[in-house]
Amino acid sequence: MQTLIVFCHLRWDFVFQRPQHLLTRLAKHYKVVVVEEPVHEEGEARMVISHPAPNLTVCQPHTPVQAHGFHDDQIPLLQPLVSALAPEGEQVLVWFYTPMALPLLQGLHPSLVIYDCMDELSGFKNPPKQLLQRETALLNIADLVFTGGPSLFEAKRSRHDNAHCFPSSVDAAHFGQALVRSNDHPLQAAIPHPRLGFFGVIDERFDAGLVAAIADAHPAWQLVLVGPVFKIDPASLPQRRNVHYLGQQSYQALPQFLAGWDVCLLPFALNEATRFISPTKVLEYMAAELPIVSTAIRDVEQPYGGIVAIGHDHQEFIAHCEAALTQGAGQAAAMVQAMRDVVARTSWDATAEHMLALMAQTAPGGKAARLAGDTDGAAAKLNPLRSPANTPHYGSIVIGGGPTGLSTAYHVGADNLLLERNSSVGGWCRSIKDAGFTFDYAGHIMFSNDPYVLDLYDKLLGENQHWQMREAWVYSKDVYTRYPFQGALYGLPPDVIKECILGAIEARYGEATATPSCASPEVEDCCADGSAEAARAGPQAREQTTQSFEEFIYKVWGAGIAKHFAIPYNRKLWTVPLSEMETSWLGGRVPLPNLAEIIDGALQPVARPMGPNARFGYPRKGGFQALMNGFLPHIRGKIELNAEVAQVLPEAHTVTLADGRRFQYEKLVSTMPLPELVRLIGTAAPPEVREAARGLRHISIRCVNIGIARTGVTDKHWIYYPEDSIFHRIFVQGNASGECNAPGGFGFTCEISYSPWKPLPLDGDALIQRCIADAIKVGFMRADDKVLVANQVDMPIAYVVYDHQRARNVATVRDWLAQHDILLAGRYSEWEYYNSDHAFLAGKRAAEQVARQRSRVAPRAS
Repeated sequence: MQTLIVFCHLRWDFVFQRPQHLLTRLAKHYKVVVVEEPVHEEGEARMVISHPAPNLTVCQPHTPVQAHGFHDDQIPLLQPLVSALAPEGEQVLVWFYTPMALPLLQGLHPSLVIYDCMDELSGFKNPPKQLLQRETALLNIADLVFTGGPSLFEAKRSRHDNAHCFPSSVDAAHFGQALVRSNDHPLQAAIPHPRLGFFGVIDERFDAGLVAAIADAHPAWQLVLVGPVFKIDPASLPQRRNVHYLGQQSYQALPQFLAGWDVCLLPFALNEATRFISPTKVLEYMAAELPIVSTAIRDVEQPYGGIVAIGHDHQEFIAHCEAALTQGAGQAAAMVQAMRDVVARTSWDATAEHMLALMAQTAPGGKAARLAGDTDGAAAKLNPLRSPANTPHYGSIVIGGGPTGLSTAYHVGADNLLLERNSSVGGWCRSIKDAGFTFDYAGHIMFSNDPYVLDLYDKLLGENQHWQMREAWVYSKDVYTRYPFQGALYGLPPDVIKECILGAIEARYGEATATPSCASPEVEDCCADGSAEAARAGPQAREQTTQSFEEFIYKVWGAGIAKHFAIPYNRKLWTVPLSEMETSWLGGRVPLPNLAEIIDGALQPVARPMGPNARFGYPRKGGFQALMNGFLPHIRGKIELNAEVAQVLPEAHTVTLADGRRFQYEKLVSTMPLPELVRLIGTAAPPEVREAARGLRHISIRCVNIGIARTGVTDKHWIYYPEDSIFHRIFVQGNASGECNAPGGFGFTCEISYSPWKPLPLDGDALIQRCIADAIKVGFMRADDKVLVANQVDMPIAYVVYDHQRARNVATVRDWLAQHDILLAGRYSEWEYYNSDHAFLAGKRAAEQVARQRSRVAPRAS
């Protein structure tokens, strides 16, 4: 028997559904080996083996990596485990339920690759960011594609020339046991009739509001819900005396539950997660010959709308339930006959036989054979993704279409390829639109002291820009004070002001042996987010090296300002102990506080800030995305979107994409995160380089975007929150430009930092609700504000952490890469603290370096 290796995102012992039905039947013809997603376990990676059915083996990887699913970090540990599953010398068949496992195809030498697309996984809650790109690659590689329903088939058929529709089927004999109505399950025996039942996974596809409406409309009806609660908070589900959650039950027990029901429900929400579903349970309900009421799921309504009652809203759904409970004998008989006709036309046995026939008709040596076709000597290192026979060659390739990558492509000339993994350029300077609102990925503004950057703003935006004076504030002690905190203490409680002034005096005069200097450098304010004016040093500054950021704060601003703002805010932002951070990013010199400004700012309100950094710009329309898009007409080279880089081979000077395309370069400019670049290079990088990359630390930012039904909420542009709100900053998107607001609305973004040292305390809707509650608590929102829109964007790598090992680690990686014609540019590749204007200049410098090196090096033969 030939071996069939299956990669599945579903646990075998979770809910018995399509994979279990098909694979137990295919096991009569193949040695089926199912590889599940990894489980976290400290220690050496291993496989836990079980044999739940004849000729079928389930392999559950256990690894010390905490990342979920077939995450990129798991792949190096999984590859040797998976390769060992293939008998030596055998060309196995490989079957995918999830595209995320595609890199594990390496080393398996398949004779056939099958993709059984049972769900549109990209529509589910929190899908992996690489999912769509990896599915494109899988569709390019697969010899045969099956889809789980008509809607999915229509979506995939144009993307593959050997795609076939296999909707959900049914084991009629198994569910026919429910026709013995006395065979009631003991768990529901005490629940009175009428019973309206549902079995299946209760997740983001479940319409909890509909279930609550049914229960409230008819308190005498009993709603019996059988199945696990998954990926949603159980507390979000309706709690009523007539709603019964019986949890996950075995597949064998389901007919018993059906036997005791009066109506079967399909209460699915209409959202992205249900757009393409073809529910298996609709035919299982039919086999039980019970009335069925469903929401308007396309793959239920179109084929079965004459049998299944379709409720297009809550009221209509409830009305259909009422009708089902009161239908006459004639109606019931007609319904039963129609159900029998449908069930007789399908079975899982017939579906499996048809699939087997198609697999036999697809000759070995087709698309999958190309995986072994690499002849350039690097085949063992490449992901199993096909590349064209003639690899395109470019003078330079830029990885990443954020501000640095766009600037590099803009300055470097025509013989260049820009690769951007997303569907639009901009990186973390992208914008999203939702219900008439525009939100940026965190708050961004335009400001610079560099004339070149200011001219570039004009070239990229033209008239689509406006400039205004900054309104940056701090909210603490229940009052607003202007930013920077130390220069605007007026309005704070007297004891706080006293502590801050005394601490500043001690910082200024506490070390009498300090050597004065005439220099007056500027240092970023201790908000340290790069969005506003540097705090000015006094007329003198000490030439003194501080050992940590925490020490720096105390020596610059004193104990009072440290206590009431700088320490709590920065701990909140950076999530790591401040003693573990150094200060090179702040300028290296310790300025003395300007006591006159501090005292003056404590005695009276501070006027609007002046100076070059007090004025900032922003696109009038289109959010910050408009600035990024402004590069596009001026870039002479080629741009590839949806281009996820899967591998970089420095020796071969090649970049391979997740969809199988490969490109060769003379010079590579990387703007992607430095640890990610080294990971893509893999074992081609020396151990000390890989170790240095693993030592680089960062923090993540989650942005909760909220739009409310009120205008003129505040005149502020951003606000810092050092105290106990979940967010450390609110960026007032609606004041950056009024065009970012929907008519009659006002938008803002709550920024929340997190890391392994300070995980998010909440997620999903719970995180949104916490932000709303805290925005009300700090007075930014009113309790009666109507929320028009709320969404989240995640920035997994947002700020680089300047710990004491950073400089050494960066130098180790950078110096090795430079030997292989790889240049680093931008915040995440140089692992530097850059703003967007710095990013523009970093791209310009990288382009100039490429030009200089091109002029000295002859072209490499392709």
